[in-house]
Amino acid sequence: MTSDLKNRLAQEAQDIGFDACRICRPWDVPLVPDRLEAFVAKKRHGQMGWMAERMNWRGNPAALWPDARSVIMLGESYTPEHDPMEVLKHPGRGGISVYAQNKDYHDLVKKRLKRLARWLIADSGGEVKVFVDTAPVPEKPLGEAAGLGWQGKHTNLVSREMGNWFFLGSVFTTIELPVDTAEVDHCGSCRSCLDACPTDAFPAPYQLDARRCISYLTIEHKGPIDEELRALMGNRIYGCDDCLAACPWNKFAVEARELRYAARDELKAPKLAELATLDDTAFRAFFSGSPIKRIGRDRFVRNVLYAIGNSDRAELRIVAQGLVDDADETVRDAARWAAGRLTE
Repeated sequence: MTSDLKNRLAQEAQDIGFDACRICRPWDVPLVPDRLEAFVAKKRHGQMGWMAERMNWRGNPAALWPDARSVIMLGESYTPEHDPMEVLKHPGRGGISVYAQNKDYHDLVKKRLKRLARWLIADSGGEVKVFVDTAPVPEKPLGEAAGLGWQGKHTNLVSREMGNWFFLGSVFTTIELPVDTAEVDHCGSCRSCLDACPTDAFPAPYQLDARRCISYLTIEHKGPIDEELRALMGNRIYGCDDCLAACPWNKFAVEARELRYAARDELKAPKLAELATLDDTAFRAFFSGSPIKRIGRDRFVRNVLYAIGNSDRAELRIVAQGLVDDADETVRDAARWAAGRLTE
């Protein structure tokens, strides 16, 4: 009975729009607590205080909801149609991570998760909870335990069927379902992702120091960024795809089925000069429905100014100079730094 349910569940997940569906138990990630504790002890979480505050839940999914007996892990491809590294060759334009070049995946994936959860309840009863990067759930270790993929040397999940361009979501349920076999590591001696990192954010394979990661710095880090790191960020203004794009397993990446993941033309390589002039109202309007909106205008413009400072484009100095009296202190600091770099 449960095997038949699992097959029908997988088919429903595919019909809804997911590209992969695997199952594990909430307690199938025994190594997570010690690894998380070591990560936090070394302060590699930076300003993400919630990681330390909710370590018990993130380290032990079974504690998040003790009644859960199965975790349904879903993967959904967002493989880009264009070369995400091309924008880095154009210093007058900003590089935005592929996942943020259109609609917010949190909203889209969560709607699908809820549809699948409603189907499961209608079909078999039980209780469910859905998560997509919205709670302290160790999604990548659970994905590995469920057989979706393995955590590569860049700490992201890699799949033999999808490469590493895919979103993760989970449905916790009180229903006991047959589990899948955990995936094993297929990285071998490859270190392409490690060598691709502009800021050397990997102290060792399978270890990340978020404090040096451009994705963390441009999205999570508040206030000024260390000048040493600013100079290494290039024109990356929201997130960074370098380690993902470098993975050889992307040759197996599947085409994204969701059209709302396709990049908006104006976000593939936007002009830094235009982004820098956005006030709060214009910023909110331009990034309506985008995950970029959540970091706010000030942090975003800070990132844009760092990119301007790295551009070696003298004509952009006037843009930076125009923000040295901005209302936000961090923006003022970034503007002064950028203007100074363009006069050296």
